Amino acid sequence: MVRMARNLAERASRAYPPTCCKAAPLLAAWPMSVDAETVKKIARLARIALAEDEVPPLVGELNNILGWVEQLGAVDTSGVAPMASVMPGVQPWRADAITDGGIADQVLANAPEAASGFFAVPKVIE
Repeated sequence: MVRMARNLAERASRAYPPTCCKAAPLLAAWPMSVDAETVKKIARLARIALAEDEVPPLVGELNNILGWVEQLGAVDTSGVAPMASVMPGVQPWRADAITDGGIADQVLANAPEAASGFFAVPKVIE
């Protein structure tokens, strides 16, 4: 249901492109609603089989979801910084130094055959 509501909101934003960079006034000017034909089309596009008696309840549910989306558009977020996650995403950095790992002897100990510090393998191409 939520995915269908998001698709509808995206489709509505493409159908009525904003004239400026902020879409909030656009959402207020074009209230979103869904009718039975739109629900049937969404179900067909999503390849969801719907019986005729299942459509009217979905119309109401989707209109409720779109109403909640419109309510979220009314929230003042001017003082909120955009973010990708609620947790700080700072990763620790390490020095970028090239090393051989320091354990070549341990690695080669597991090899069936080694020669001059490398894995020895049978010749593949004649």
